[in-house]
Amino acid sequence: MKFAITGGTGFVGSKLTDKLTHEGHYVYILTRNPQNHNDTENVTHIGWLKDEFAPWEHLPSVDAVVNLAGESLSSGRWTEERKRNIMNSRIEATEGVIDLIERMDRKPEVLVNASAVGFYGKSDSKTFTEETEEPGNDFLANVVVEWEKRAAKAQHFGVRTVFVRFGLILGKEGALPKMIMPYKFMIGGNLGSGEQWMSWIHIDDVIELISYSVNKSSLEGPVNGTAPNPKRNTDFGQTLGNVLGRPHWIPAPSFALKAILGDMSTLLLDGQSVLPKKTAAQGYTFLYPELKTALRSILKR
Repeated sequence: MKFAITGGTGFVGSKLTDKLTHEGHYVYILTRNPQNHNDTENVTHIGWLKDEFAPWEHLPSVDAVVNLAGESLSSGRWTEERKRNIMNSRIEATEGVIDLIERMDRKPEVLVNASAVGFYGKSDSKTFTEETEEPGNDFLANVVVEWEKRAAKAQHFGVRTVFVRFGLILGKEGALPKMIMPYKFMIGGNLGSGEQWMSWIHIDDVIELISYSVNKSSLEGPVNGTAPNPKRNTDFGQTLGNVLGRPHWIPAPSFALKAILGDMSTLLLDGQSVLPKKTAAQGYTFLYPELKTALRSILKR
C-alpha cells in the first residue's frame, strides 16, 4: 500500500513510518521542510503548507492518508498566542489535507485523523465512550471539535474517515520522560488532588490502532485511542513509582502547578475516564491493556 503521512517525522509519525516500511509499504511524508530529510527506498518527503510547494503535483495515488500534524500541547506555557498556534496548527494542517484530497484524481480509501480525548471535557465522575456526542466546553474540547470538523470534510469526497481520539501516549518520548523525572529525584507524588483520571495508551498500541483503522473497512467516525483501564492520577503515580522502585509520596499542590504552568496546568490537573468501546466492538485487542505491563515494557523493568 501507499501512505501519505503528515507529522511523519514526529514521535508517533516516525514509529508509524518504521512499521509501514518494515511491512513493505511505501510512505510519502508531507513536510514543510523536505530539504531537511533524506529520502530512502520506501520513504519520500514532499513539501507542503508553503506557497512554493504544490504537493499534488508530486504525490501519486495513495491508499490512505494519516494526519498527525499539530503543535505540541506541552512544549511551553499557554499564552494567548500559544493557544492560537495550537488551534491554528491543527486547522491549517487538516485543511491542507482536505485540499490535497480534493485535488487527487483518485481519492484515498481512508483518512485517519489524529484527535484527542480532550473532546469530552474534564470530569472526575463521568465515563466517556464514542457514544458520547456532546463535547466539553473548555479550550481543548473546542480545539478537537474544530479539528474533527475540518477532517470530516473528507467524507464529502467518499473517503472513509476515522478520528482516533488519543489519550496520554506512553513511550520513550512524549510526556512520560517528564513524568518520570520527579521520581528519579525521590519526590514523586500526586498532582493536585490525585483524583483526576488519566486515560493512557502505549505507543505500540497507538501504531497498531492506526494501522487497524486503515485496514478495518467498517471502522469510521470517532474511535477512542485509549487502553481499557484508565487510572486516577494517584494510582498512575503509585504504579509508576512501583515500576521505577521509587516512592510516591510528595504531592505537587494545584496552586503551585497553576502558578508555574498557567492554563497549561489543565493537562496535569484535569482529565477524563475514556473507554475504547468502539475499538473493542470492532475486534481490536490491545497489546498493553494494563498500566504496569505497559510501563515495564517501556522502562524495561
